[in-house]
Amino acid sequence: QVQLVESGGGSVQAGGSLRLSCAASTYTHNLYCMGWFRQAPGKEREGVATITSGSGRTSYADSVKGRFTISRDSAKNTLYLQMNNLKPEDTAMYYCAVDLYVGWPCPLNPNAYNSWGQGTQVTVSS
Repeated sequence: QVQLVESGGGSVQAGGSLRLSCAASTYTHNLYCMGWFRQAPGKEREGVATITSGSGRTSYADSVKGRFTISRDSAKNTLYLQMNNLKPEDTAMYYCAVDLYVGWPCPLNPNAYNSWGQGTQVTVSS
């Protein structure tokens, strides 16, 4: 079972930036999808961005396109989410997740992932 540990969350003002990190233990499968998801109080968990192993192809939710960038460092087994121009509506608990590759684009549906981290809180004030 892969272990995922998120970090980098915090409190920022609107327009600010944060970079989230997700450190992963070794994943035994060669092809997989990794992603960032978020859940605001009283709302369902939603997909933010995903990336495939190997090719590194990415996909984004419309709400974050042009502001967020997902990337990974395979040598460090670490996933990143660079978040720029943050808005109050980005406030949520952010989670990373991983599962077997099912085809591009990697799904933004949280139900497609079985391995999750514990989350890191992002709070954006106006």
